[in-house]
Amino acid sequence: MTAPIAVQLYSLREALAQDFEGVIRQLADMGYAGVEPFGLPDAIPPQAPALFKSLGLQVVASHSGLPLGDQRSAVLDAAAALGLKYLICPWMDPNVHFASLDAIKRLCDTLNEASAAAKAAGLTMGYHNHHFEFEPVEGQMPYQVMLRQCAPDVIFEIDTYWVKTAGHDPAAVVKEFGARAPLLHIKDGPCVHGEPMVAVGEGVVDVPAVIQAGEGHTEWLVVELDRCATDMTEAVRKSYAYLVKKGLARGNKRAD
Repeated sequence: MTAPIAVQLYSLREALAQDFEGVIRQLADMGYAGVEPFGLPDAIPPQAPALFKSLGLQVVASHSGLPLGDQRSAVLDAAAALGLKYLICPWMDPNVHFASLDAIKRLCDTLNEASAAAKAAGLTMGYHNHHFEFEPVEGQMPYQVMLRQCAPDVIFEIDTYWVKTAGHDPAAVVKEFGARAPLLHIKDGPCVHGEPMVAVGEGVVDVPAVIQAGEGHTEWLVVELDRCATDMTEAVRKSYAYLVKKGLARGNKRAD
């Protein structure tokens, strides 16, 4: 069965800052079944949970600060308000956390601590990659170290575009992660550092192969374009149409 389709709201961050409700209504009208907010606990307006619910948009996960230290309560309270299942760590400074194998292992310890806090609140902690997790450090691949060192209940949200940009086959990586990767970020473009992205289906990523590799494990496909060579709203619309028309994902509406 095809996985449902969501959109990472970071893609439309500039438009959301101008008209949050209007943009969310647009996404629902396109047919997206879910959304993935970013910037928890501060970036989501108070009316967002009720708006998502009224439009039938499931909140798949959220990119978030770690539920540790001074922000622990704020992160967990925001997650509860959104009815989240997954909290996702979106980025860690590679110059600090991926400078050595010891640094990577310390990061894993931190993620394990965050996972314990999340689990106590009924949540699952996850990690979202960029390219540097797929570039060797002291002869080892950081993502493989993370798979070994992170607790089994830490999941991974595989950003398939950055995997390919780092020179790996994203379909093979998705298979390697298996059930540890229930969320896949689907984006497209030239897979060249510094170059903008394009609507899904218009770049060099073998999207059908990526999605096929996750069959049986993928809970959600999440469209995300960090920046785009064309109008972002139109690219998000085209991405939905491509994935649904090709039978690669299911949404709430047929694609035009």
